[in-house]
Amino acid sequence: MNKIQSQEAHLHTIAFYNLENLFDPEDNPKTIDGDYTPAGRHGWNEELLNQKIDHLASVISEIGKKETHKAPLLLGVAEVENIRVLKKLIANKNLSKQDYGIIHFDSPDARGIDVALLYQKRFFIPSSVKKYPLLLYDGKTNRRRYTRDQLVVSGWLEEEEIHVLVNHWPSRRGGQRRSESSRMAAGKLQRKIIDSLQRLQADAKIISMGDFNDNPNNNSLKLLSKQSSYYEKKISKPLFNPMEYMQKMGLGSLAYRDRWFLFDQILISKNWLTKEGAFFLNTKIYNPDYLKNPKGKYKGYPFRNQITGNSLKGYSDHFPVYMVIAKVVN
Repeated sequence: MNKIQSQEAHLHTIAFYNLENLFDPEDNPKTIDGDYTPAGRHGWNEELLNQKIDHLASVISEIGKKETHKAPLLLGVAEVENIRVLKKLIANKNLSKQDYGIIHFDSPDARGIDVALLYQKRFFIPSSVKKYPLLLYDGKTNRRRYTRDQLVVSGWLEEEEIHVLVNHWPSRRGGQRRSESSRMAAGKLQRKIIDSLQRLQADAKIISMGDFNDNPNNNSLKLLSKQSSYYEKKISKPLFNPMEYMQKMGLGSLAYRDRWFLFDQILISKNWLTKEGAFFLNTKIYNPDYLKNPKGKYKGYPFRNQITGNSLKGYSDHFPVYMVIAKVVN
């Protein structure tokens, strides 16, 4: 416990982590997962999966631990194939004592990768779980396709209701400009979800986290952090993006062609900034030296998976991001 203005308070970590292709080795004929099978390009097998689980669980156990002295209370994740790999993750020796619950749906993504939320059962009690499909249109071919669902979990954090939204928006494949319309569609869907929560509960305490595949200053994210035009201004309220200043400082959660990008973000409704109930303290990128590539052309980049035979090095091509909150104890 820490002292907050002469009152006792619990400190908690709320985090997001893109786990970079957490696949099992079984071939799913309904998805494009062939690279992560024993016969595939990576020669993926159970031994490699277990090594990856060990690496990721070790990282997750340390996110925010310096500030809160425990693993994250809530953890949004992306690029997970199914419930099986999530169960292996929370059963790992580095995380099993946390007694995590899992909220996950299989999405219609072509590769079969999903988002999910892990939560410590002793602190958070889910009350409502929904998924919102994102339907995209190809303007040239007029073809429709679905990508990752947007996950919405409402629940009670030590007797206070909060709403957690977990995202993995469409990639920049084909270039930023060419693919921007897909992320704008994702941003509009996320904005509608937020607006609907605020219409039902004007002071809804909201967290929107994810790999948005855009930076805080891109148009898709501005849909969330400026006043929405969907509903009356008195009802719809913009989110606060505490990571905007990080981008201005040149910080990032992933790197590509000698540039840093801050695609992994956590946005919050502004009532997290008051000192009532659970409240926001700070947000950070978790990027200790061991998560950075130690040498070569990509030295300093996130230390992504490197496979040599049945040996795996590295963690993910993204750094985790997290925020620290305080909950005053009466």
